[in-house]
Amino acid sequence: MRGINLGNESAEYTAAIEELRRAETEMMRQRQHVAELKRRLPEGPVVEDYLFHEGPADLAAGDDPVREVRLSELFSGPDRPLMLYHFMYGKEQDRPCASCTMSIDGFNSVAGHLAGTLDFAVVAAAELPALRAYARDRGWTGLRLLSAAPSRFKYDLGSEDSAGGQDATVSVFTRDGGGAVRHFYSTHVRMADGNDQQATDLLSPVWQLLDLTPQGRGDWYPRFSR
Repeated sequence: MRGINLGNESAEYTAAIEELRRAETEMMRQRQHVAELKRRLPEGPVVEDYLFHEGPADLAAGDDPVREVRLSELFSGPDRPLMLYHFMYGKEQDRPCASCTMSIDGFNSVAGHLAGTLDFAVVAAAELPALRAYARDRGWTGLRLLSAAPSRFKYDLGSEDSAGGQDATVSVFTRDGGGAVRHFYSTHVRMADGNDQQATDLLSPVWQLLDLTPQGRGDWYPRFSR
């Protein structure tokens, strides 16, 4: 691929850009390798058919009637994976997480594209009326919203501690030929000590765009503007 040539780059700048290009190429190949490792995972363990609360599809509904739905019922067809984003809202997290909110704003924009390949929903520990009221305020019209208040789902999947503290997590499930739901993969925002919440930052383009600037991320953190 032809690179940029403005005709007045210093030798130092050209060398540094080439070093950066090689590093970015290696990082891309490493991401491809990691994705391949995920695809090679053996069949995961069977999980409980957890119970969730869900409201009507119409976000404008005012009375928020509650219906119960099981984990197995979130699959819309055979051979489709199910991805659940664990929203940090509910129990000890009495205010919605700003960083989670930023990510979910993005998910809402691409939900229609995801629907062609997988089933996707956002699940929170918050009670359904509070969750749906917040979703209406954010304009999340394209997402399936679930409350895990009636089950141990978030605790068992590691996104909730015994005191009710919340953590951002993404979990993927499959359904085998016998109809059993199996855990395929989960990743948490803090994958390791010193990670500084970067394990799931690829899910939001905001972080990637900041990384392209001279200042980088700095001390910036998502905060509510409305």
